[in-house]
Amino acid sequence: MVAMTKRVKVFEIVFNDPSKTFYCSGDKVAGKILVEVLEVTRVTCMKVLGVGCAKVEYAKGKQKCREEIDYLKYEDLVHLDDHPADTDGLVILRPGNKYEYSFGFELPQQGQLVSSYKGKFGFVQYFVKAMMESPAQPTLECRKHFEVEEPLDVNTPDLLSPTGGMKEKKVTCMFIPDGQVSLNAKIDRRGFCEGEEICIDAKFENTCSRIVVPKAAIIAKHTYQANGRTKVFRQKLSSVRGNHIISGMCDAWQGKSIRVPKIKPSILGCNIIRVEYALMIYMHIPGSDKLVLELPLVIGTVPYNGFGSRTNSMSSQDGSVSNASNSWVSLRMPSSVPPSYCDLTHNCSLDQPLTPLLDDYDGGDSPIFMNAPQFQFPPLPTYSEVEEEYNGNARMLPVC
Repeated sequence: MVAMTKRVKVFEIVFNDPSKTFYCSGDKVAGKILVEVLEVTRVTCMKVLGVGCAKVEYAKGKQKCREEIDYLKYEDLVHLDDHPADTDGLVILRPGNKYEYSFGFELPQQGQLVSSYKGKFGFVQYFVKAMMESPAQPTLECRKHFEVEEPLDVNTPDLLSPTGGMKEKKVTCMFIPDGQVSLNAKIDRRGFCEGEEICIDAKFENTCSRIVVPKAAIIAKHTYQANGRTKVFRQKLSSVRGNHIISGMCDAWQGKSIRVPKIKPSILGCNIIRVEYALMIYMHIPGSDKLVLELPLVIGTVPYNGFGSRTNSMSSQDGSVSNASNSWVSLRMPSSVPPSYCDLTHNCSLDQPLTPLLDDYDGGDSPIFMNAPQFQFPPLPTYSEVEEEYNGNARMLPVC
């Protein structure tokens, strides 16, 4: 609704279904234009416009970068035949009456629209605008915005395929080699919707002298293009972390989960604005840059239906996803027979320097140190296999 003049009391747009939260391609946008005047008003014509556009605007130094693309352009004259007209054909609106003018138009078909979006340096917006023209008077305008959400189904073969990779990094201290860290991770599919859980299988190895921490986060990447320039804005949405990993140890995630927060779906079909998501799996290394692996995600609107992904995941687990999966390190314990206890010596000493262990479970921040120049093994228990904990609980393994 617009600010009214002395001659007009009400001039606004009302949709037929005010409870409708968003529209899709091919839907009909219909409503009424409501008008009330405070004095006799002569109207030349009434227009209704449907507008949809993407716009990018930001400053690069002294230069203003600006780009715009139209996705919806609809214009029509509203018929005023039911109201009395003056001798010159102009429609007369009188005080005390309420006038309603209906309108309706269909949105373009699928593939021709982009979902509504509002970001730091640009937006995609849709609205209906009404214009009332009168002789010798400024044209009155009012507008009503509406949301568009294009369907994006995550149940396509491409988005149901597993994806993964591996990264490693050599760590130095004052230009002196200090071992390396590595990570190897994968997820069962690339397509997710709001509220779904992303399950991560990963292995982290640490052979440097520092205590490292594995983490994972969902990252949003907003890309804006204008005047041949590109501006990128990155945002961390949610994150999880694992246990500290001391020198010479590794950590395994089996189904570690991170929930997709309430976010807008991916925008991939706009030439000047792109909204992309990624699962960033990384290791925090004190005194050094992080080791980062990013796995692309697509956030859709049609949820996962539970079919197809499991078969694809099992068939491609042994190396059909990418070259990185050929080097995938098994997260299971070795199935070989354990060594005989009689082969173990009972006279063992610690010849290596002190090594910090994992933090206590009570939340203490100071690492524990071992200092035992000589010790005897306690009575050996009956051999049993190590239990594997799921639902995001990792287990610590020695680096082989």
